[in-house]
Amino acid sequence: MSIRRIFNGSDGRSEIEELSADAFGSMLPATGIQIRSTPAGHFMDWHPAPRRQFVIMLAGEMEIGLEDGSVHTFGPGDVLLAEDVTGRGHTRRVSSAEPRISATIPLG
Repeated sequence: MSIRRIFNGSDGRSEIEELSADAFGSMLPATGIQIRSTPAGHFMDWHPAPRRQFVIMLAGEMEIGLEDGSVHTFGPGDVLLAEDVTGRGHTRRVSSAEPRISATIPLG
């Protein structure tokens, strides 16, 4: 399991950093939860995160692509804190043969 944060760097481009499980300290306010299934092979071109949110991978695998050419893989149990809400954003591809199932938790 890994916890990674995608955010806008000083140049406005999306970057990813590794976080420790204790990085959050106390409870964070959330506005709900959505369980979503995305088909195998699905690709979403460049986009920023629609809001500040956690994405918890439950099944399948996805790849996040950044403008610097790096690709970051997320599988079951991995957590993504999406905060790159401006700029070009990132790409997303379901790289597993099975659907990606995720829990999205918008933060208030």
